[in-house]
Amino acid sequence: MDPLRILLPRAQAQPLLPLPAGVPAPSVSPRLVPRRRARRHRNGAARMLPASAVASESPWKEQEPASGEKDERFDWLDQWYPFAPVEDLDLGAPHGKMVLGIRVVAWYDRGAGEWLVFDDACPHRLAPLSEGRIDDKGRLQCVYHGWCFDGRGACKFIPQAPALGPPVHNNSKACVASYPCVVQNKILWFYPRAEPEHRDVLQRKRPPFIKEIDDPSFVTSFLVRDMPYGYDVLAENLMDPSHVPYAHKGLLRGLPRLVDPGREEYDKEGGVPMAVKVEDSSVNGFASSQGPGYSKFVAPCTYYGSPASKKSEKNKPHIMLVFIIVPVAPGRSRVMWAFPRNFGLWLHKITPRWFDHIGVNAILDSDMYLLHIEERNFAKAGIENWQKSVYVPTSSDGTVVAFRNWFRKYCRFQVGWAAPTVDQLPATPTKDKLMDRYWSHVAQCTSCSAALKAMKALEVALQVASIAVVGLLTVAKGTLLTSVVQRAVIVSAAVLCFAASRWLADFIQKNFYFEDYVHAYK
Repeated sequence: MDPLRILLPRAQAQPLLPLPAGVPAPSVSPRLVPRRRARRHRNGAARMLPASAVASESPWKEQEPASGEKDERFDWLDQWYPFAPVEDLDLGAPHGKMVLGIRVVAWYDRGAGEWLVFDDACPHRLAPLSEGRIDDKGRLQCVYHGWCFDGRGACKFIPQAPALGPPVHNNSKACVASYPCVVQNKILWFYPRAEPEHRDVLQRKRPPFIKEIDDPSFVTSFLVRDMPYGYDVLAENLMDPSHVPYAHKGLLRGLPRLVDPGREEYDKEGGVPMAVKVEDSSVNGFASSQGPGYSKFVAPCTYYGSPASKKSEKNKPHIMLVFIIVPVAPGRSRVMWAFPRNFGLWLHKITPRWFDHIGVNAILDSDMYLLHIEERNFAKAGIENWQKSVYVPTSSDGTVVAFRNWFRKYCRFQVGWAAPTVDQLPATPTKDKLMDRYWSHVAQCTSCSAALKAMKALEVALQVASIAVVGLLTVAKGTLLTSVVQRAVIVSAAVLCFAASRWLADFIQKNFYFEDYVHAYK
């Protein structure tokens, strides 16, 4: 199985998503499809080289829309956005996040038995409701002044209002905006429009559905990580398979050594040409393929694929790589990473999620600084000049070019933020802050948070044990511990406990807080 093909989709004959009535299926842009190029022998005869062996020799060039082409725009507000996997949400507390430039809070309504998503601002004085609590009646309570809200967002109690006075809590100004939401594929999704006419949006459209995540014969592990660079940089990086052996060197073991016919020189990382073919490009996304593998980008958030054909036999081992790409704010994004697979089920049952997250976080760390600086270089050149600033002559960049074409054509190089925002990148922090794992992942992951708490307790226990053993040696030296062997055993136990506590402290720091990734020594 070729891990590099996970991101490389299979072409389809039909549009990726249903098109509105009356809108014709878009044609495939010829600049997105790698072409075969002819070379001439010395005798003048042309020789066609396979696309899998030879990359395109001409750089990608921007093309103006054809005359009469419809100027279709992507509606960022008419989409579903992921909040979090439900396994990382505490039923007894509200959770706050920023998505698409707006702050929202998710909480569990015990009475209705469902998750809800509100504006993360109390209408009283705009304090964050995500810092609140669920009261004894199952309502969302603002902890600033105690205002309480039901599952519809209506204010049900204002402690400061006299009981015999006017019912000020019934005023529409006392309500919180409530967004349509749904749990699908074990993820809580919400629709960023709270107006009454959008209340039944589920009847018109739903979030993208990936059947393997809900298939009982598959197991899936989720990871969520906040990234210190923007949506477009995150998307193009996740769609780029050719960077894997270089940017993540030493982290992905067992990558197959691919062959490039006619090549005499190979580097030790093993990079070779990849014939990426992009099709079905439209305002709703695109599909692509490399060999039998396939992938799809369902705009704006979902990108998934598999190294195997969609028509592969059901009982054969099958794995998918699913990326949920969340726009948070300018210069900030969030990734939800999942691996649905139908093999190794017993291993999934005995392996804690936090153990899987250690490896995935290391992968995300390894190119984090590169992408953070890359985004600032793009901003310096002007994001609208992306095609003039970069040189992408090979078909290996096919999906990256396809995404940038989509972002240019349908979005005008901009995310349609739901709230007014200053489109300016934040300052670059120090590396330990930039690559911090605790706030970007651990604090919002139930498995990693529990593991960190247990390991810290074990670290303290080992330190206490080492001190206690030394104390025992001092007190019982002339009474209970009379032989040299006994004293040596006690001293060894103390040293081992102390050494184990130091090793554990280093393990905690590297895997739950920060570990630098120095490419030069990988």
